[in-house]
Formats: sequence, structure tokens, C-alpha cells
Amino acid sequence: MFRVFFATILLGLFPLQAGELKVAVLHPLLGDIARQVGGGSVEVVDLIGPNGDPHHFEPKPDDLKKAEGATIYLVAGMGLEGYLPKLKAIIANKAVLVEVGSTLPALEGACDHEGHDHDHEHETDPHWWHSIDLFRRATGIVSGSLADAAPEHAEEFRKNAEAYRKKLDELERWTRREISKIPRDSRHLATAHAAFNYFCKDFGFTAHPVQGLSREQMPDPKELAALVTTLKKEKVLAIFPEKESNPKILQTLTNDTGIRLGEPLIADGTGVKSYDEMVRHNVTAIVKGLGR
Repeated sequence: MFRVFFATILLGLFPLQAGELKVAVLHPLLGDIARQVGGGSVEVVDLIGPNGDPHHFEPKPDDLKKAEGATIYLVAGMGLEGYLPKLKAIIANKAVLVEVGSTLPALEGACDHEGHDHDHEHETDPHWWHSIDLFRRATGIVSGSLADAAPEHAEEFRKNAEAYRKKLDELERWTRREISKIPRDSRHLATAHAAFNYFCKDFGFTAHPVQGLSREQMPDPKELAALVTTLKKEKVLAIFPEKESNPKILQTLTNDTGIRLGEPLIADGTGVKSYDEMVRHNVTAIVKGLGR
């Protein structure tokens, strides 16, 4: 019944009219790329919305109705979206599903989501968007996908992608300048969950996540005690909560260690209008918490 209903909705997908390209995105930051690259030639439908959780979102009938006529579905990939096999079966050959992260170099990780019908394990850490370099590469992947779907706009997409990559170049330079304000021995990033490993790898931080790759992976007392020992040994200055997470466990940690609570970070691109806004917010908070 579930699948038949979804399939019925999408059977009405219609061919592109001249100058039109409808793109459905299942991650808010992919919506930003699609708008930057697509410009006025692309209609972007964000199925998750500004405050949705990419880890747990599953498209409902009303969501897919909004995506009617979409030629491309953009997803983050790397195992983030456990519903992909179901979605692929639903859209069949009516649209192209692009896993943007599938060809990007991944970091290892482990994540077991429980309590959903899409229980799965991440063999890789799916939070690739915290690497500005990988986000820059993703821009090229999205540009190529849009060009394949609407060849008449290929040159426009190429130019837009090139311009956006230059903005990301500047964002990366700004990030490095800001991070230079943090002494090297203070570059320890303690966060609510393991969302910032790509950022840490690119910018020379040691990651200390309290939880796993999802916000449901809570440490047991032994793991928590080991983390407290590590934080004290490394003289970590601040622990950063996330805007999307309950900070209670972090508040407990700060009480137990005397480490201050930093400003909340944005892990999954929710609640911001752009990738640039997310990165600048996070970097500013980290430098404020760890800088000289």
C-alpha cells in the first residue's frame, strides 16, 4: 500500500518544458548548491525544510507530491539516507537520483540508527559537507548532473559553478585565517556528536565527540569516564553543543570537568540560509571558544 501510493504520486512526473528544471533535494545544503549553480533556470524543492533532520527524514506522500515533475533528486549519500532503496524503487526511471557524496573521499565511522524501519550502519562518516574542499567538489558534481538534465543550460551551470567555487575558495581562506588565531595545542574540538571529523581533518583539529555519528548514540558510563579523562589530559578549553541537540549531557560534562560550554554549532546545515552562513557561524564560535 505504502509503495503503491508513492508510486501513484510520481507516475505523473512530466517531461521538462523549455527552460525548466525542477530539482528535489533531501539535504538543506544541497539546496544551496542547486540554487547557486542552477540560478534562474532551476526550481529547487527542499523536501526536508529548514529545520528538518537529514539523519531521520523519510519522505512522506505530501513531500513527494511537492516533488512532482522533478527530474533530479539530490541526496547527500555516504549512507546518510537509509530510505534510498525505497525512494529509488518509487521514482524508478521517472527521475535521476544523484548521491552527491558517493564519489567523494570518505572518512571511516560507525553509526547504528535504532528504532526505525531503515536500521543500518554507516561504514563511513556521512558528514562530508564540513570539508569545504569536498563541498567545492560537490559543486562540480551537481553542475554536471544539472547539465546532463538540461544541456541547453550547460554553459550557464558551468559558469555559475565556477563562480560559486571561487566563493568557496575565499571561504576556505577566511576559515584558515580565523583558525590561525587558535594555538595549535588548543585545537581540540569537543562536540555533541561526531559530525565534525571532516572539518577536524582539513583544519588540524583533534575531534572529541561525546556521542556517535547520530544524536541517539549515547556513551555508556565507562565511555563517558574515559572521555572526561581525555578532555582533562588534553586541557580542552570548551565543549560545543549543537543547535539541534539536547545539551544536558554536555552540561553535565562541563560541571564534571570545569570546561566551559561553547556556543552551539550547526551540524547538518539546518536553520541557516546558506553553506557560507553555516561555516562562518561554526568557525566564529570555535575561535571564540578556543582562541587566544
